[in-house]
Amino acid sequence: MKVTAIEELTGVLPALATPLHRDGSADENGIRRLVEHTIAGGVHGLLPLGSTGEGASLGEKTRWQVLRCVIEAAAGRVPVICGVAQPHLEGARAEVAAASRLGANAALVAPPFYYPTDQATVLAFYRRLAAESKIPVLLYNIPQFTKVFSEPATVATLAREGTIAGIKDSSRDFEYFENVCVATRDVPAFRIFTGSDSMLLASLAMGGSGTICGAANVGPGWVVRIYDDFVRGDLDAARAHQDDLIRLVVAVRVGVFPQAIKAALHLQGICEPWVTPPTAALDDAATARLRDLLAGWGLLSTRSD
Repeated sequence: MKVTAIEELTGVLPALATPLHRDGSADENGIRRLVEHTIAGGVHGLLPLGSTGEGASLGEKTRWQVLRCVIEAAAGRVPVICGVAQPHLEGARAEVAAASRLGANAALVAPPFYYPTDQATVLAFYRRLAAESKIPVLLYNIPQFTKVFSEPATVATLAREGTIAGIKDSSRDFEYFENVCVATRDVPAFRIFTGSDSMLLASLAMGGSGTICGAANVGPGWVVRIYDDFVRGDLDAARAHQDDLIRLVVAVRVGVFPQAIKAALHLQGICEPWVTPPTAALDDAATARLRDLLAGWGLLSTRSD
């Protein structure tokens, strides 16, 4: 396994939304504001071009513009992991190589999708990808999007041989998450992140490394404080803060993902509400309800420039 800071990375990483102009082009000023907002909230790393970042819906030129802007804005203050989702090995190789050239610290890679895939293919995919990669590779388990299930035994095999440095599990299946933790306990450097911010405290209790999540765009400090509470051993505070976070998570799940996260960021003054065309922005009625919730929670004055 390549020795990098990723092996020591724990905590909260926002799965960054991608600020866009109405025509679908990247909003670089919005991207910079979002990076500053999340870092000011205490996050431990950044994940652009994941599912929340609409990476699979953006063209290649826009993806690299976004990644370059995030890396420049982060300026080495926190690690940057690039999201990669391609239906074939050649495309994933090219994306990981480009991420490496642009300065990403690691790549979070979904398995190849579209065609049915067995575990032997999953193993072969990550082995061949990692053999050529100059940066660590993390496995992205999100079967509701890819229709590919990476079994805990498969993940453990790849972890033990050093092919993958970690996993982001967005399945929302806690039994799966727990089985991955159990299967990889003999690989202490293996990073296990939940993609379900609603499960952050439970995942930490099982030995997880933290979360890569959407709500950390809107309330980064809300997510970070749960991690800090747990590390400090204050479980009462962690539970209370997890209760708060689940309310935020539910609030930003309305509409077509990630409309509500974009709407929330617009209400915070960070970027416009647009998602990738042809999907429309969150409607006015839903946005008004979201505004009321965020205002009640004190989340409409959180931007840091």
